Amino acid sequence: MRLYLAAPILAAFQLVKAHYTFPDFIVNGTVTSDWEYVRITENHYSNGPVTNVTDPEFRCYELDLVNTANATGTATVVAGSTVGFRADNLMGHPGYFSAYMTPAVPAANSEAAGKGSTWFKIWEWPPTWSASTGLVFASENIQSVNFTVPKNVPSGQYLIRVEQIALHVAETYGGAQFYIGCAQVNVVGGGSGTPGPTVAIPGVYTGYEPGILINIYDLPANYTGYQSPGPAVWTG
Repeated sequence: MRLYLAAPILAAFQLVKAHYTFPDFIVNGTVTSDWEYVRITENHYSNGPVTNVTDPEFRCYELDLVNTANATGTATVVAGSTVGFRADNLMGHPGYFSAYMTPAVPAANSEAAGKGSTWFKIWEWPPTWSASTGLVFASENIQSVNFTVPKNVPSGQYLIRVEQIALHVAETYGGAQFYIGCAQVNVVGGGSGTPGPTVAIPGVYTGYEPGILINIYDLPANYTGYQSPGPAVWTG
């Protein structure tokens, strides 16, 4: 999709498009049942986003920060295989996608998992930019995203967190909308890699990053391309 510098009609259209959740985990092309392996999120009825990057719910947006993890199953995935998340409807907002993993201590179905500076990014899908096209969001109006579990990630239990930063109203602080889901997994057939750099979630963002606080419809004259927020991707 091409975004021009002056697009008030397009911006208004984006505002009324539906929000979404990520209830379904995908393992090697198989879509699992709603909330079978994904921790049910607080917005499972409203579909509303998270906008506060410092809130404890920014980690996985659980319905219940104490009990949701234990009520969710743990999927077995093979290191190096393809996994993904499927939304409950088309993801109509332009934005940036990423996926993070964290070792889950003491287990993936524990509410204590992922509370340290243990998260590492394994995938991202930023918009492209050129002077002739502007920002182009190839990820817009899709229903699922897929990515690879790094083949050298050590075997064990993890959380896999998908995140979309919707940027259609991100021109003011707190305007960016975060759509989040966390799957509980047991990785088998892993390697001896050392994932990193690692970050805390919340803590990974301030909300002032140029890839989060941005007016995608009115870019500065000296703009040179989208800057992905957060750490570099660890490919393993």
